[in-house]
Amino acid sequence: MDKYSCREATRLLLQEQDRELTTGESTMLQFHLGICAACRKFRDQAELMRQAMARWRGYRDDDQEK
Repeated sequence: MDKYSCREATRLLLQEQDRELTTGESTMLQFHLGICAACRKFRDQAELMRQAMARWRGYRDDDQEK
């Protein structure tokens, strides 16, 4: 896929964390991820960052309760 498709895929990967993708968006994204190793890596890195932020919020909330 071309650069535009990678841009679109990364945009959808980030939006997927905030809203449910349409059926068309989800289908296009899954197809693209099936053939693009760079976007699969981006997806994995974005998920790792989301998990790290969730942990950080937990630590911050624990500190505020003290």
